[in-house]
Amino acid sequence: MNQSPLPIVDVAPFDQGLAGRTAVVAEVCRALEGTGFMYVRGLPLAASLSQDAFAAARRFFAAPPQFKHRHAYTSIDANFGFQGLEVESLDTASPPDLKESFTMRNALAVESSVSWPDASFRETAVGFYRASLAAAYRVLAIMAACLSLPADFFATRHTGQNVTLRWLHYPANLTPRGAQLGAGAHTDYGSITLLFQDDVGGLEVRGLDGSWRRAPPVPGCTLINTGDLMERWTNDRFRSTPHRVLPIAGPRDRYSIALFVDPDTAVNVDCIASCITHDHPARYPPITAGEHIRRKIAATHM
Repeated sequence: MNQSPLPIVDVAPFDQGLAGRTAVVAEVCRALEGTGFMYVRGLPLAASLSQDAFAAARRFFAAPPQFKHRHAYTSIDANFGFQGLEVESLDTASPPDLKESFTMRNALAVESSVSWPDASFRETAVGFYRASLAAAYRVLAIMAACLSLPADFFATRHTGQNVTLRWLHYPANLTPRGAQLGAGAHTDYGSITLLFQDDVGGLEVRGLDGSWRRAPPVPGCTLINTGDLMERWTNDRFRSTPHRVLPIAGPRDRYSIALFVDPDTAVNVDCIASCITHDHPARYPPITAGEHIRRKIAATHM
């Protein structure tokens, strides 16, 4: 049962004939134009890979602080490594976030043993990154069909340079300071995000009426949303919707894994022709993906 107002889309029929393709494209368009979020099933992603990734994340975050800080995040440009509690403020008007993270930008290209905690960690992370990116390309191909674009339009612009895997840990029973959250209200920066959640919950998505609604995990589904650059590309057709994570009040920590699928640095993001009409002219000037992403990351780091 779907206890969230967000739609569930089965993308498996996309390759099963014209009727299936047409139906999937219509459902994806409706979801991204409406809420900017959708639960997706039918992706080519083995459940065992996410299980292994969550297990590796739990082991890492359970390690002593001195070990985790040995692999610390060093720069915005690298966008790689461990960050502890209250280091990032996704909502810059609120206290910093009650979460830990391990960020892995362009994970397939990072081979340095200094960057990775150990070989097993790297093997698990890279395997999950590769499989999740393949799933993301499938979604991007469907989105290209929604926009009357060539099937590989988005894939060729998202080769991995700014595709970032992030493991997240929200400890339970911390005492928030004022309006402090697990992750402050924000929109994602790039094209699409694939989110994998455990069963603890805590994610909320803001509706068109301004109210916050829970987005719990749905078995067998990946939660996918569109970000700021996709909103610019589509001239506001696909929404970049604010979301947040509440402080974890129960007895169990929360873990989640996100794959941020953002365009390569030099990609020029300009309004797509099919999203421009006489009554709806282009609202955004062109911008390079690298310029936009770097500026957004810089604004959130303490």
